[in-house]
Amino acid sequence: MILINLLPHREEKRRRRKQAFYAGIAMSVLVGGAISVMGYLVLLEMGAAQQSRNVFLETEIRKLDNQIKDIASLRSEIDSLKARQKVVEDFQIDRNMPVNLLNELVAQTPEGVYLTTIRQDGQGITINGLAQTNERVSEFLRNTAYKSTWLERPELIVIRAANLQVQGSREQKRLFDFTMKLTLKRPQDSATKPAEGASAPAGAASSTAAPTKVSAALLPQQG
Repeated sequence: MILINLLPHREEKRRRRKQAFYAGIAMSVLVGGAISVMGYLVLLEMGAAQQSRNVFLETEIRKLDNQIKDIASLRSEIDSLKARQKVVEDFQIDRNMPVNLLNELVAQTPEGVYLTTIRQDGQGITINGLAQTNERVSEFLRNTAYKSTWLERPELIVIRAANLQVQGSREQKRLFDFTMKLTLKRPQDSATKPAEGASAPAGAASSTAAPTKVSAALLPQQG
């Protein structure tokens, strides 16, 4: 017996294919939406984590800025303390400079040279004096230039002949009045210590108040 299907099977197959196609589209849309939502949620989570890291970094940066300010303040205080310490050390060192100056002048002043005044301005020394001859002045310059521990760079400013009256007599004596400049070394600039126990030349000077001024004893009176 032969069976003949009289139902519209072609339309039924076509309808099923359409349903499967639409179902596939819907499934694709649902899967795509789910993936998009998951991706969005992942991005939100990553953004929140990054924002948290940014907040942490900003907090740490502010802490470091405050520490840097504290360090700068400490460095400023340290520099100020070092400057004060240097001032005190320099004062401790420089307080012996007048003593070194007088000892060195006693040691380097040759016989026949009389110092009338000595003025000190920092490390600059101005000396006025009298000498029996020009050679005595030259010897004084050589001594302070090559033999002195504390004195350097002697410079003769002026020298001129002068007639001076001898004390207790009407007799006048021809001497040479001179002015010279010197530089006094500071203790940290001196390579060696000055010689001790040097004997004073004739007409040794005595010191007075600052600026340092030394008046020679037993000098003849200038006429």
